[in-house]
Amino acid sequence: MTPATEPKPRTTPVLELDGAALRYRGAAEPVVRDVSLTVEAGRGLALVGESGAGKTTLLRMLLGLARPTSGSVRYDGAELRPGSREQMRRFRRDVSCVFQDPYSSLDPRRRVGAIVAEPLVSLGLDSRRTAAPKVAEALERVGLPADSASRYPHEFSGGQRQRIAIARATVCRPRVLLADEPVSALDVTTRVKVVDLLAELQREQGLTIVMVSHDLSVVASLCERTAVLERGRLVEQGDTAQVLGAPAHPYTRRLIDSVPRLPV
Repeated sequence: MTPATEPKPRTTPVLELDGAALRYRGAAEPVVRDVSLTVEAGRGLALVGESGAGKTTLLRMLLGLARPTSGSVRYDGAELRPGSREQMRRFRRDVSCVFQDPYSSLDPRRRVGAIVAEPLVSLGLDSRRTAAPKVAEALERVGLPADSASRYPHEFSGGQRQRIAIARATVCRPRVLLADEPVSALDVTTRVKVVDLLAELQREQGLTIVMVSHDLSVVASLCERTAVLERGRLVEQGDTAQVLGAPAHPYTRRLIDSVPRLPV
């Protein structure tokens, strides 16, 4: 995997959570509790923690799919309001997502070209016919031949399917990519290739990446900053090298110590 680059200078936050909490109806405890963090433009932020820590829920809040019961989500300094059609239209163009499972995230009944073109068509940026050159470019950008557009998802391997998912997520040239465990379902060799692809897109396009991951090696190679969640609470955040190299919170230390290591 490509090692993490030198820290970039601080930039304006593109996404922010301010005291955000979420409790599902009928639940005894909140899933997310009073979380405040910023996502800086052009940088990578990792959300780490054990299963059930609230990482995916936090990502859904940043994506506008889950509304906080208290606190706020802001995009470019303005509170995100799902009822605002104008704001959400711009938000959906600028903020995209890659999901964990490359098998269930692609419609098996549609050809790859239609899948990748869907954001362009649904946002009214292109018709299916005029989207074809952009689809070909997006596929080639993730290392797949342009003629992949005529095939179906079942004709591809897991790693190739995740590349298709990344092509779909980046075909509109978004500012922010939210990724929920995007490499956990892949074998080690393919995982390295997909992480390197994301790092390349980040460098070339100035892409901001927010990644949920339990794989600390992926975090270290792709994200300059890391936020650690325990039972819905943010217990530590900061530069990845500092958080992973000299954790301040006992929970972060336990996460690091739980990573299997080969015997010397």
